[in-house]
Amino acid sequence: MTTPSLDRGATMAPPVTRIIQTRSLIVGIIVSAIAIAGGFLRPDEFFRGYLLAFMAWLGVTLGSMAVLMIRHLTGGGWGMVIRRVLGAAMRCIPLMTVLFIPILLGRAWLYPWARSLSTITDPHERQHLEELTRSYLSIDGVIVRAVIYFAIWNLLSFFLTRWSREQDRPNPPDNTARFRALSGPGLILYAFSLSFAAIDWVMSIDPSWISTIYGLLLLIGELLSGLCFAVVVERILVKYEPMRSWLKPDYVHDHGKWMLTFVMVWAYFSFSQLLIIWAGNLPEEITWYFRRFHGGWSGVGVVLILFHFVVPFVLLLSRPFKRDIRKLVWLAVWLMVMRWVDLLWIIEPNFSPTLTVTWADITLPIAMGGLWMWFYFRNLNSMPLLPVYDPEAHEVLEPAHE
Repeated sequence: MTTPSLDRGATMAPPVTRIIQTRSLIVGIIVSAIAIAGGFLRPDEFFRGYLLAFMAWLGVTLGSMAVLMIRHLTGGGWGMVIRRVLGAAMRCIPLMTVLFIPILLGRAWLYPWARSLSTITDPHERQHLEELTRSYLSIDGVIVRAVIYFAIWNLLSFFLTRWSREQDRPNPPDNTARFRALSGPGLILYAFSLSFAAIDWVMSIDPSWISTIYGLLLLIGELLSGLCFAVVVERILVKYEPMRSWLKPDYVHDHGKWMLTFVMVWAYFSFSQLLIIWAGNLPEEITWYFRRFHGGWSGVGVVLILFHFVVPFVLLLSRPFKRDIRKLVWLAVWLMVMRWVDLLWIIEPNFSPTLTVTWADITLPIAMGGLWMWFYFRNLNSMPLLPVYDPEAHEVLEPAHE
């Protein structure tokens, strides 16, 4: 096995990633300054756009961590070749922890339960909110739960990163069993914590409405976001060594199959939620869809059906398409845009009965994305692109050195 003879410098990310890192920071700072200035003038729109941006980039971060844990459970070269690509995104969790603070500061603009009950004129709605704030949606309770969520995610990232770093040195311990022992419970913790976070941060925008599958909808969207982002990054890296030698069509094909799986599961969860609520026809449950079927929002729903499911599903049925990274990357970028549209469709109708896309819905995802990308490529450049001393790395390395 030729692994020990590999030079560390030969396994690092190419210099182009540092150029992208610098440019991302410049874009993030400039657009952030514009967005903050707009926030002083229109704080209501600012915080709605901020929540949209936060959930979009949190989805890439946590989705990457979840796909990484799936890889540790299943094994395979498809995951080994993008393991550090996913890990760099996962290590953005500390950044997302800091970026969550403005949501707490702007909670009164986002959540009815965070406002003074004296401002609510409807006595039934006031009574309902009083019961919710006493039993679950108290400000202290939301803060405590947020601390727990981020503690879980940061701890999972810490151990996965620590054990991975050990495999950058010769004669490391075999951490395969450790990864598997953590990843199984880790995926369960991720699913539960994200489901409760989705209730606290998004579903509670409309406290009168509930859905038991809501958290799973956001979860599968995050898995899709994380994998699509990994495809975009591997397309950038495959132009250069060492990724050019490592990335095989079989691995790209597997990434395409995972994308197809996540697209199908997202469609299944979305349809299941609609079918169950529509069949029940209860006034307190159909209000969520009623808002999204009127005022122009129904058109956004049609766009999601066609371009978040139908078109990607048809394209991903093609084996040649899934094996060609040059084609697959365009679909990955498109699906990330559709994830933004889906989150817009979930969040914005709670505030705007007619189809509305504010300046904040566009500028804040770009601003936060610039900062996130800077932090991401900083992480990517801090470690080799492959843990070459991992016992399973030979599956990627040996074909490249035959």
